[in-house]
Amino acid sequence: MMDIQAILQNLPHRYPFLLVDRILESGPEHVVGLKNVTINEPFFQGHFPGKPIMPGVLIIEAMAQTGGCMLLGEVEDKDAKLVYFMGIDRARFRKPIVPGDQIRFEIKVLHKRATTCKLWGEAKVDGVVCAEAELTSVMVDK
Repeated sequence: MMDIQAILQNLPHRYPFLLVDRILESGPEHVVGLKNVTINEPFFQGHFPGKPIMPGVLIIEAMAQTGGCMLLGEVEDKDAKLVYFMGIDRARFRKPIVPGDQIRFEIKVLHKRATTCKLWGEAKVDGVVCAEAELTSVMVDK
């Protein structure tokens, strides 16, 4: 398990773009993370006034950050590395995520090579899949 301090040691992201609050479990082939969605998120001011919905692109980014915690957690020189998106495929948004929701990100490795990795991610609220996507990333030197 990683609390927010451990996440900050693994990921280069910072407020307001750090989108994962806790890692519940992590192994070489999977990771589970949490995000508590609050009305105080800056994107809710404009998406959408009177009907706040978490933007799909930020849900995908949060999935990627959760996967990045797993991938960078396995690297000894993580301060010298970054994980970049290479592709997003098969993304589907099934149910809106709103303030008050707690998102559980379940990410598993589909295929891994030396510097590239393909992940499958699901964002669930109360056990219901709200979003899913296949994410391809590459690890590069800073």
